[in-house]
Amino acid sequence: MGTIKIFDTLSKTEKNLESKETAKIYVCGVTVYDDAHIGHARTIVIFDTLRRFIESKGIKVDFIQNFTDVDDKIIKKADEAGTTAELISKKYIENYFADFDTLNIKRATQHPKATEHIQDMINLISDLMSKNIAYATKNGVYFSVSKFSDYGKLSKKNIEELESGARIEIDESKENPLDFALWKFSATKPSWDSPWGVGRPGWHIECSAMSIKYLGKSFDIHGGGRDLIFPHHENEIAQSESFTGKPFAKIWMHAGMITINGEKMSKSVGNVKTLTHVLENWGPNIIRLFCLSGHYSKPIDYTEELLKENLIKWRQLETCYYELRLADNTNESENIEDVILGLRQRFDSALENDFNTSLALTEFFNMVKIINGLAAEEKITESIAKIAMPVIEYMLDVLGLNVIKATNDEIKSIFELIQKREEYRKNKNFEEADAIRDRISNMGIYLIDHKQKTLWMKKEIINAEN
Repeated sequence: MGTIKIFDTLSKTEKNLESKETAKIYVCGVTVYDDAHIGHARTIVIFDTLRRFIESKGIKVDFIQNFTDVDDKIIKKADEAGTTAELISKKYIENYFADFDTLNIKRATQHPKATEHIQDMINLISDLMSKNIAYATKNGVYFSVSKFSDYGKLSKKNIEELESGARIEIDESKENPLDFALWKFSATKPSWDSPWGVGRPGWHIECSAMSIKYLGKSFDIHGGGRDLIFPHHENEIAQSESFTGKPFAKIWMHAGMITINGEKMSKSVGNVKTLTHVLENWGPNIIRLFCLSGHYSKPIDYTEELLKENLIKWRQLETCYYELRLADNTNESENIEDVILGLRQRFDSALENDFNTSLALTEFFNMVKIINGLAAEEKITESIAKIAMPVIEYMLDVLGLNVIKATNDEIKSIFELIQKREEYRKNKNFEEADAIRDRISNMGIYLIDHKQKTLWMKKEIINAEN
């Protein structure tokens, strides 16, 4: 295998993933006050696919993705609904798993919740207080940005630029307007006792505490959306490296945002596409293909046209898969082993070089085109299927795609119906033959008529087609 290289936001260079036995990855999860949307899906699909690719190389992955289940937005939602923050976060965590399990996202090694790690955060803050890097005010405990000389190194922002007003929390009790909250004093539930007073943690401290607890003081990859570079990841670096005295993450990997027809997703505009909605319309495979269709670091635009393009490609893949699965031609075949292995090599190479899923998908669909071309000429043999099918299945697994497979009972029933249809066609009873075709179609089966035989495939039902 080649070396996996990923562009590091911090150094602005491609860096090698150095782990040979276990790769440690932390990805910032969602704040559970609402349902996940297509923007969340893209980030999570990208890192799920990266994990699958690393694991395909025999490297174990410790994958940590948190839930932010204590936040002002959660409390506000609970107040509006006349319930508790705990019940709101519980509801949306359950919805999250329902959506992302459907999207074929592998569960993280751990999905830690912020509320389960309050003491870890208090311990971290206490250490920063003892080092005089954090201080208490009447409103809470703050990190002193001036005590961390490298502040701004991830976002490439300088202190003067930041002090001019970019996303600064207004609080006259702070020593410096850039200082950020580690602990906020509040008696409003949920709240916890701390050495400094009753309250709840700031947003940034939770990811530092949980990543260090589960992955150690320094780990391989810290990931998330590009919108988290500042202030969230910048602040994570400052507090974590002040706590440990070591570099925090070896590689910072950031996914580009999703726009909707060229506009930023916004509740005020009313163009937010929930993941539940897009899954109901397009299904998991089309959504995964869409999320991987551009380079992970670049923005991507959610349009019906792009989704339809991916649907067409998916139908071609289904045909390819079943042509290989049902191959029964034992004649001497073309030698395409070098072609197939070359495609796999280029697929891997694309992912090894800054995780270029767009280029990898090009190689994947090049293979689909070659197989379907051979099928159209009725040249698919068992020997070709034996070479090509493992490569197709490998690519499908890395990309997290699932072809709908027929059960053994369905296969038996389908072949019996096809045999009857062939008899009707030979006897020129086309009305009965068409009726059987309709019956088969209603089972989600699509027939592929060749000159010498009829094959079939089980198609994924896509509501957007109807």
